[in-house]
Amino acid sequence: MWCWRRKREASGRQGSMLAHFIGVCIAIFILAGCTLITPKEETPLRQVTAQELTALLRHREAAIQSLKGLFSAKVRGGLIPIASRIEGTVYYRRPNALRLRGFTALGSELFDFAQADDLYRLRLPLEGKTYTGHQSEMKGAGKLARFSQLSVWAVGGVLGTNAIAGDEMVKVVEDRGRYRLDVYAPATGGMSPSRSPIHRLWFDRRLLVVQEEWLGSSGEVEATIQYDDFRPLEELKSIPAQAMGDQDVRLFRPFKISLEDGRGQGSVQVIFHEMHHNHAIRAEDLGQIS
Repeated sequence: MWCWRRKREASGRQGSMLAHFIGVCIAIFILAGCTLITPKEETPLRQVTAQELTALLRHREAAIQSLKGLFSAKVRGGLIPIASRIEGTVYYRRPNALRLRGFTALGSELFDFAQADDLYRLRLPLEGKTYTGHQSEMKGAGKLARFSQLSVWAVGGVLGTNAIAGDEMVKVVEDRGRYRLDVYAPATGGMSPSRSPIHRLWFDRRLLVVQEEWLGSSGEVEATIQYDDFRPLEELKSIPAQAMGDQDVRLFRPFKISLEDGRGQGSVQVIFHEMHHNHAIRAEDLGQIS
């Protein structure tokens, strides 16, 4: 009896010691894991000048002499008094000829917007109305004028027409792990710190424009645009995105665009199904404005 009790106590102590040893091992393993699994630190942004970003935008603009594509759009918030889901086409030819056409899912034409230089034509087949004139006179078209302006801004990120004009002033700052290029209207007396920018562009580490803001004369936000789903245009499809260098990003374009109207009138989301650049564009594709 006594021997059996001694053996049971010894066995109990051994079991307790084994459990304690296993617990210590688990604790050490957890602590070691905590030291090994550390948050990945973002590497600092490399130095990029405003002049380099400006030159990159101009190179991207020059890379597209013409473009045609198919897209789908969702419009929310009453920006246009027509269908909220649109199928559309875009035609563009440098330097300034652009045409956007929108259709219902059944193929009925909703609008036909064309512009060249400062002239525009907006045709609304369902309403039997056509507006023509200069861009500055477009207010008579009401919400559709606003929708047309927002559409031009949105596709500008695809066409490269958001490049910086030669007389505009720019500066670059780091903003939450991205480059932000602030664009100022031309000024004769230099750039005052109190002046508000008229345009902002955010570049990611690949130097792709992922966000854009258009600003009013008093600094109010007219529109905020997000660019996503970057893909190469046709002849660069064989190059994986992670392998592209600075010399290749000129032809990478966003296939998804999300725009928020700064005046609170609504939002537009555009998804491109295909884009073809530097192909022949017929005059009738662009529409003639006179």
